[in-house]
Parts: sequence; C-alpha cells; structure tokens
Amino acid sequence: MSTTIDNFTKQLHDNLEAIEDRAKLLKESVQSATKNTEVELQSKLDGMKTNLAAKKQEFERYRAKLQTQFEETESEVKSNVEEWKTSREVKKLEHRADKAEDYANTTILFAMATMEEAEAATLKAICTRLDATTAAGTTHK
Repeated sequence: MSTTIDNFTKQLHDNLEAIEDRAKLLKESVQSATKNTEVELQSKLDGMKTNLAAKKQEFERYRAKLQTQFEETESEVKSNVEEWKTSREVKKLEHRADKAEDYANTTILFAMATMEEAEAATLKAICTRLDATTAAGTTHK
C-alpha cells in the first residue's frame, strides 16, 4: 500500500482505539456511578457540563463540516468519477480521495465528541433517577 493509505489507516486505527477507550471509561463510569453519593455525581456532572460547554463550538463545527461533506459527496456524479478514472485525471481523483479521508476523520472525531455528550447524559440520567428515588423515599416515610 502507499504511504498515504498507510498513514490514513494508522490515524483511523488510533482514533478508533481512542473511541474504544472512551467507551470503556463510559462503561466504568456508569458501573461505578451507583456507588457514588449524589453530591459526588452532581460534582462530576457539573464538571462535565463545563467541559461540554467549552467544546460546544467544536461539536457544532464537526456537525456543520459533516453536513457540508455529505452534501458534496451526494452532489458528486458517479459518471464523472468513472470518466476521471478512464482519462486518468489523477489530481481530481486524489482530491476526491482527500475529501473522503477528511470525511472519515471528521466522522471519527464527531463520534469521539459524542462519547463525551453520552457520558454527561448518562450521569444526568443517574442523578435525576436518584432525585426521584430520594423524593419517593421521603414521601413514603
């Protein structure tokens, strides 16, 4: 394989490993959440909310970029690609490959960012369930 493909697949592999690691942390966080006090959970959730607020622009940039890339891909006419292959228009094909690699990278980065949102949403769900459980226990006494 070419160096370009090797570099792309290595970066993709590294990013997928990062997502896998993040998913494992999320799983551990969910499993340990029930052992934490409500105050500890709320403190962790507050920290995550601050972090997510700081990254909101980054998330929006990924979303917008994905939308633009998707629309560009949809508008690319397959017959043009076949024509480029036949006439060996390497620059156009390389540009197309660059755009496809960029799209793949953006989707992976978006998935990584979404994992953070998922963790915060999970902690919020646990906190709100604890609120309901606490209120139910208080009203039954």
